[in-house]
Formats: sequence, C-alpha cells, structure tokens
Amino acid sequence: MTIYKGLRVLGIDPGTATVGWAVLEQLQNGQVQAVDYGHISTDKDDPTAQRLLEVADDLREIIKKYEPQEAAVEDLFYFKNAKTVIKVAQARGAILLTLERLNVIIGEYTPLQVKQSITGYGRAEKKQIQLMVKNILKLREIPRPDDTADAIAVALCHLNSRKMQNMLQA
Repeated sequence: MTIYKGLRVLGIDPGTATVGWAVLEQLQNGQVQAVDYGHISTDKDDPTAQRLLEVADDLREIIKKYEPQEAAVEDLFYFKNAKTVIKVAQARGAILLTLERLNVIIGEYTPLQVKQSITGYGRAEKKQIQLMVKNILKLREIPRPDDTADAIAVALCHLNSRKMQNMLQA
C-alpha cells in the first residue's frame, strides 16, 4: 500500500486524438505539487471504438500507477463542428465510465470555471492559462502539448473548488 502526504487529483482534458492528463498532490500544508503529467494520443486512422478503448485502457493504467482519490474532468464547450463535439463527448463518456468503474470521485468543470479559477478571468487566453499553470506549480517550462497544460489547470480548478467548499463548511 502506498502512503501519500496529501490528496491526489487526476486532471483530464478530454479529446479523441489527444487526452491531456495530470496528477497533482495537495500536501497537508496546502501546497500543490505536480506528481506527473502527459497525454494519451490515438491514431486518427483507427476506428472510433478502438480509439476510445485505447483512451480507457491508458487512463486505467495511469489510475493504477498514481492512485488518485479524485478526478477533475473538463466539461464540453460549444464546438462549431458538430462532428467534433460528438467525438469529444464519446471520449468524455469513456473517461467518465473508467473513473466510475475504478471508484474515483469525479468533479466536472466548464472551461469558464477553469479559467476563472486559474486566472480570475473567465475569458483568459490559452497562453495566460499556460503561464499560470507553469508559475503556480513552479515548473521550468509550459507543459506540452496544450492538452497537458489544460489538464493541469482542470486539476488546479478542482483543488481550488474543494478549498472553497471547505471554507464554506467551516
């Protein structure tokens, strides 16, 4: 059994081609550190069902390796292309099902909530979010690809949301 110093949260930025993920740990003193982060990539030429299975299988391995207690998943936002939104919704479904099957508590956040939580401004540009992620976690560089930085931002949003809930309950 692994002993942790604090709460582990898995942040996920859903997609079909690329799924960003990040495991953050909030220490007992309130500080947050990056445990690991990266992305899952699928081949655009593979059938959709195979790509969804790959996302679910890779996510299961990440969960088994890092044992997060909670997960934060970015919610869908409006896409101009209906075909794109359907594909991302399918990936979110595979992700949510995998998390539920592995008994990981799930929080869902809109892009607006994530931006407000990280920068204080709901219309922040992607570059602003990336710089804040880098600065908050004291990283040497902005995580790449963008989906990875987005996953870190979603996890940070979740931790900020938990902090606010705890303050309101106190």
